[in-house]
Amino acid sequence: MELLLNGIDILLHLDKYLKIIIQTMGLWSYAILFLIIFCETGLVVTPVLPGDSLLFAIGIFAAKGSLDLTTVIVVLAIAAVAGDTLNYWIGSYLGPKVFHYEDSRFFKKKHLERTHQFYEKYGGKTIIIARFIPVIRTFAPFVAGIGSMTYRKFLAYNVVGGILWILSLTLAGYFFGNNEVVEKNFSLVILAIIVISCLPGVIEYLRQRGKGNA
Repeated sequence: MELLLNGIDILLHLDKYLKIIIQTMGLWSYAILFLIIFCETGLVVTPVLPGDSLLFAIGIFAAKGSLDLTTVIVVLAIAAVAGDTLNYWIGSYLGPKVFHYEDSRFFKKKHLERTHQFYEKYGGKTIIIARFIPVIRTFAPFVAGIGSMTYRKFLAYNVVGGILWILSLTLAGYFFGNNEVVEKNFSLVILAIIVISCLPGVIEYLRQRGKGNA
């Protein structure tokens, strides 16, 4: 429970924690941010890392001059593409047998199955769409690796989706984050971003559940 509360505190006060990282780590801040985005997209066991909200907060600090906007976009775009690439090859290596794994503290089979259904419906576009949906974002390249999608085709979707994701959320923070209303209600804005990010997945889940009950 304490770990969960600490995670929520970090999520809702990203501005405070990010400020500390930038002030204490200097240029190494870029490496830390690279690692967070890389892990959130590249490791199936870390889908809970704050991707969307972190990118928005990064945009705010770039607008304040604490981070270089061009550098941070390039570094994080590389992290996003590299993370998905690693995830794809992990899925390719493990293959269908992963569907038989039991739930553990870090791995939830239901997330994998939900992403598989999503992938079956939208095909390759899932790699782009999933970038904007927490949890599914982490599992989509993994499922692509398990399936028959060639790496060449996957890479094209991966690059487009990664760049769009980084650009849209970072620039949103850059242009709107210094608004007085946003600054005074940062926690509420982060909550709104989380809710909006989760909406597509929730809507799809409810729609599929409605079909099952019909």
